[in-house]
Amino acid sequence: MALKPEDVAAIAHLARLEIRDEDVSSYADNLSRILDFVQQLERADTEGVAPMAHPLAMSQRLRADEVTEQDQRERFQQNAPQVEAGLYLVPKVIE
Repeated sequence: MALKPEDVAAIAHLARLEIRDEDVSSYADNLSRILDFVQQLERADTEGVAPMAHPLAMSQRLRADEVTEQDQRERFQQNAPQVEAGLYLVPKVIE
């Protein structure tokens, strides 16, 4: 899938990214190659392949679930502008 420089400029605008005009064609080329690779991966036959979380059949080492730090909430909340019942109060941003 080939992206045109106009496509990259439109995507950059929607994502609020600033791309210099001289770099747009380079981005279009690189993104097109990435999309081509993804299409190539989509064609791979995965029938009968079990999903996995990790390519190696290893178990994770687990550490003991122990508290390693002191409770310093009171100290940290002294810096907050507003606190109530142990919670930080922040201005409402969504109505």
